Amino acid sequence: MPKQKLPTFKDFLEEFPDDDACLEHLMRTRYGDRHECQHCGKSAHYYRIKKRQQYACEHCGFQVAPKAGTPFEKSRTSLHSWFFAMFLFCASRNGVAAKELERQLGVTYKTAWRMARLIREYMGQIDGSDPLGGKGAPVVEADKAFIGGKDKQGKDDKSVVLGLAERDGNLMTWVIPHRGRKAVRPVIQHFVKPGAHIHTDEAKAFYNLDDFGFRHSTVNHAKKEYVRGETHTNTIEGFWNIFKGAYRGTYVHMSPKYLPVYLGEFEYRWNLRKQPHLMLPILLQAFSRPVRREPSSSKARQSVA
Repeated sequence: MPKQKLPTFKDFLEEFPDDDACLEHLMRTRYGDRHECQHCGKSAHYYRIKKRQQYACEHCGFQVAPKAGTPFEKSRTSLHSWFFAMFLFCASRNGVAAKELERQLGVTYKTAWRMARLIREYMGQIDGSDPLGGKGAPVVEADKAFIGGKDKQGKDDKSVVLGLAERDGNLMTWVIPHRGRKAVRPVIQHFVKPGAHIHTDEAKAFYNLDDFGFRHSTVNHAKKEYVRGETHTNTIEGFWNIFKGAYRGTYVHMSPKYLPVYLGEFEYRWNLRKQPHLMLPILLQAFSRPVRREPSSSKARQSVA
């Protein structure tokens, strides 16, 4: 079966040529073609009311607003611009800076930044946190990355990020308070199933994982040993390369406060890399759900330590 590709810009415009098409998609995604009217109780098809962004029940005329309760409700930015922004995020390998959204959409930088932040947060929330590995499952690779630079005083100001990647499967990341065992081990114990085979380098934070119900194999990066038989951490390091490349080339700077949000964005793309055609539909579906509260960067995965 041929691999399905991400829709092209031409495909996007054919499906979503204007605001009306976007509103129709939002309505049908949220309510379906037919649903029970909360006023008359009958199964009804809802028809668009001319010149209004509302739909009316075919039986009693009761009206619903597809944008109500969603992130679009109070936004003055057009639905088409929102949908196009999400398309750009899904189509990009290296992320989309707020400045780029400002240029592409013709909105203010403040609006573009808010849109980008919200899209990243939703991408991170959609991605699950199911434990990886287990007996008989693919190998789980664990590795730390150090993101950032130095502060004005020249002191080390990098954020420590732990990544877990199941080979040919999903990947998860966490910003952790420090690089030591007390920050690393609780995350592994919580998010990797007992009996899993874990591959790491020989950093002290990964010592003695065998004592906690895991099979543990290592490579010695300090001695330039990167592969020994089937033992390596190339999968998770490949993700770090993509993320750090985007940091340098697209974003230039990521504040520690929003680093988990950026990580969630790249996790989303990575975990759907084999099904790129689903990236945009899944993201659009998430935005169509009523919001109980505004997503927050604090909701992104943090250390369980």
